[in-house]
Amino acid sequence: MSKGEIFGLLGPNGAGKTTTIRMLSTVLDPDRGEITIGGYSIHSNADKVRSIIGVCPQELALYEDFSALENLVFFGRMVGLNGREARTQAMANLELMGLTERRKGRVEKFSGGMKRRINLAIALMGSPELLFLDEPTVGIDPQSRNNIYETINGLRDRGMTILYTTHYMEEADRLCDRIAIMDGGQIIAMASPDGLKSQIGDPDKVTLEDVFLKLTGRSLRD
Repeated sequence: MSKGEIFGLLGPNGAGKTTTIRMLSTVLDPDRGEITIGGYSIHSNADKVRSIIGVCPQELALYEDFSALENLVFFGRMVGLNGREARTQAMANLELMGLTERRKGRVEKFSGGMKRRINLAIALMGSPELLFLDEPTVGIDPQSRNNIYETINGLRDRGMTILYTTHYMEEADRLCDRIAIMDGGQIIAMASPDGLKSQIGDPDKVTLEDVFLKLTGRSLRD
């Protein structure tokens, strides 16, 4: 990935996308090989790697009995911010996600879309250089999805690098500068969205879903 790039990682269920993110974020040790992020090895400099990444997991990672602000401050302290820094960043990230007015609300009362936006706001605590987004728009309303799109584009414009996984092909086509398609734990194609579409036809007529099905097949996956 290049700095300031949104890099899409697509694949059927079980292709290895979430496992890849878990390895990149130092949660899971790879069976073999080496991974370096920002020049740091995840084996010998895992703490350095963690200091420059943010992770927005597919499963919501929230304390539902906390307020939105309390969640962000808590996770800010977890990444090493002092109390004042955590609160300042929390307020900025809540504003970014359009949730300033709901900062004192308990998360358990929030809609699915609001919880997804809080999940992303938490991943931004500590001002990471590299952000992993694992299906951040699953099951949310169009307004929340559009807010997340705008936020992600804004982060990219400010120089943040983003690894993005999704099952929504139109989402990947809209957001990603480059895309890798993974199946069976292997990268089977990688190019810009138009580059991938050009591999099977006219990129103005072919969809990314056409490419995806062509490369990974139409058989159902568990």
